[in-house]
Amino acid sequence: MGKIYCLMGKSATGKDTIYKKLLVKAPELKTITTYTTRPMRSGERDGVEYFFTDEAGLNKLKEEGKVIECRTYDTIFGPWHFFTVDDGQIKLTDNDYLIIITPEACIEFLRYFGEEKIVPLYITLPDGELLARALSRENSQETPHYDEMCRRYLADLKDFSEDNLKKAHIEKRFTNNDADKTVDEILAYIGK
Repeated sequence: MGKIYCLMGKSATGKDTIYKKLLVKAPELKTITTYTTRPMRSGERDGVEYFFTDEAGLNKLKEEGKVIECRTYDTIFGPWHFFTVDDGQIKLTDNDYLIIITPEACIEFLRYFGEEKIVPLYITLPDGELLARALSRENSQETPHYDEMCRRYLADLKDFSEDNLKKAHIEKRFTNNDADKTVDEILAYIGK
């Protein structure tokens, strides 16, 4: 029976880098592409980082009963929805999966798929390093939005509260001072 490895961490912890490195070192892990109503960032592609849709697309999927979990963030640009859809991507009888999600989404995955199928993986960094990385990333955007960067940081303080981490069954924390070392620690932890 397959497992879903749920990679979590505040914005700028290096989740995307770790995710990509894990997929290279453990190519047997399949991916789950989630959906969002937020605009595409430069360099992103529809169906790769996310399936990009709009509010009407989300509502249609909800009406069809296909939304596993949905999170809404009130951004400076208006509400952005991030969600996972039961669209045929996940076949736990055949594969193990790796996905980047939040503690709130992990809690819903635990309810939907069952505790025995979900393995939470929490990436962490000290706040100063997080802010430095977030600023560097924002500076690389064509049009930086520092106010949105700050909003994400403050939202993460709430989303990644100790209470939410406990509800998401976080048992181990991986400090990402060195992505390659962190990847090796995660692979040892999950037995890959």
